[in-house]
Amino acid sequence: MTSVDLNCDMGEGFENDEELMRYISSANIACGFHAGDFSVMNSTVKLAVKHRVAIGVHPGFPDIKNFGRTELAVSSQAVYEMMLYQIGSLYAIVKSQGARLNHVKPHGALYNMAAVNKELSDAIVSAVFDFDPDLTLYGLANSEMIASAKRKGISFKQEVFADRTYQPNGTLTPRSQPGALIENIKASIDQVLQMVKENKVTATNNTLVSIQPDTICLHGDGLHAVEFAQGLHAKLKEEGIQITSSR
Repeated sequence: MTSVDLNCDMGEGFENDEELMRYISSANIACGFHAGDFSVMNSTVKLAVKHRVAIGVHPGFPDIKNFGRTELAVSSQAVYEMMLYQIGSLYAIVKSQGARLNHVKPHGALYNMAAVNKELSDAIVSAVFDFDPDLTLYGLANSEMIASAKRKGISFKQEVFADRTYQPNGTLTPRSQPGALIENIKASIDQVLQMVKENKVTATNNTLVSIQPDTICLHGDGLHAVEFAQGLHAKLKEEGIQITSSR
């Protein structure tokens, strides 16, 4: 049976988290840098434990004003240190609840910069490895983050997006450009099925890009986040595709 992990960014101050937990297999929890705080982190971990959802760290730039979606001029050393800080903070909460930390998925501008920057991706992977080499890295499919994980020898999942469009080179369309977000549920589901069944995605210029969909991201801050999650969950089940964090 084909299986796929369905992940969602959470603990970012939106009201959909508890509802979304019903439809996903992995949660990426913000650590207070781009969103959330210690109280939100604690309550979101409790929700994940309740719904038996794998728990991941969602570290971003220290930029709440711009939700971590603005590029910052940072050194690889700074990225390494802010990664360790955020991983450690969520780990403490996870451990206090007798749960297990499963993965690390960078957020926003940090994620997009590292996807094309070897030094930043190496810093992220080094932080994950130095904290716990058994953690899994979630990174953009075919990106520098995946290459760094391979070099370091840590486990990884190649991530694809249900609600974002793709450029011909396999990167995500920047949010500053028209058409970056997929706001139609059917279009989102069709893109996911294409990726899962064919290992390809149709880019904005209608070319096909090869892609490995180990884990599919839904955004918890979308206008139709719960509807997207419900529809995608139901369609994957209908197609006989198992939703699980283990793959």
